[in-house]
Amino acid sequence: MFEHFKLVAYSKGNSCDFLAVKTNAGFIRTKMNNNFKFDHFGCSYLGLVAFSFLFFSKAQASETDSNALIYSSFEGKGREIYSIDTAGKKRTKLASYTLADGYPVVSPDGDKFAFYGKYDGYKTWSIHSANIDGSSVVRLTNDKNVRDAAPSWSPDGQHILFSRNRVRQDGNTHEEIWIMNADGSEQKQIKGLSGGGASFMPDGRIVFHSKTGASEISIANRDGSNIITLTNNDAEDWHPEVSPDGKQVAFMSDRDGNREIYVMDIDGTNERRLTNNELSDWDPVWSPDSSKIAFVSDNVEGLYDIHIINVDGSGLYQVVKNGSQPSGVIEK
Repeated sequence: MFEHFKLVAYSKGNSCDFLAVKTNAGFIRTKMNNNFKFDHFGCSYLGLVAFSFLFFSKAQASETDSNALIYSSFEGKGREIYSIDTAGKKRTKLASYTLADGYPVVSPDGDKFAFYGKYDGYKTWSIHSANIDGSSVVRLTNDKNVRDAAPSWSPDGQHILFSRNRVRQDGNTHEEIWIMNADGSEQKQIKGLSGGGASFMPDGRIVFHSKTGASEISIANRDGSNIITLTNNDAEDWHPEVSPDGKQVAFMSDRDGNREIYVMDIDGTNERRLTNNELSDWDPVWSPDSSKIAFVSDNVEGLYDIHIINVDGSGLYQVVKNGSQPSGVIEK
């Protein structure tokens, strides 16, 4: 029922610029355009999103195309959202709606995608939704001078989680986690949570990096209750990603001097370092069967590469040269 896609990736140019996907059929790379799946602002990071492999049953989608992916790209004057078949022959522009559109995340039923777009000279970032063909774009958040990004659909498709960053007068950002109905109604901050990089877990809870001094990996109910802190150290632990089977958490940490990828059991036990690199490794994302992790690594050219590694640390290989920030795949 499922084709096994290895990876979809954003790459780094001036602000992310190539897309690549490794599939059973081969490897595709196309010029394109980030957070939330990771945005750089000076020396700070805005949120840190969950990026993911997304797969859908063939019965859920149209028969007109074979397997297609959705991504954002700098093809015109700004970042735009496209779909492309995995043979690289048919590409369709889905959204060129704002100054920069990015981070498309497909709904669980495959009918829609959420993304963020930028307004007001890039000072205002807003969450949008659209039909999977790019029609019927709806702006869901409208607050000015805030950065809303990293949308994450709930497992039932009824809610969208997103991270909101407010830039203070001193230039620092304040991280908030918000939730709304999928139509944009009933927007509310989850006030019990302080941090970012939030995404829904397979069981409907939220995983995020809390911000109480150093960033720690935490889990909470969607109303902010029952916070469980999984890490406890003086390092910065970011970007938690729960495996599709719900048993493990991958995250990045600078505890050993630079950013490396770590894995632990869902209860915070059995922590182990997965990568060992003189440069930084970051932004882990699981394969659908929970056996592999894709991650981004700095390279000596000042850009980024995508690698895949087995969860036991074996089988490391580079899958994308000069790429970062995996996004969504639709199986048709």
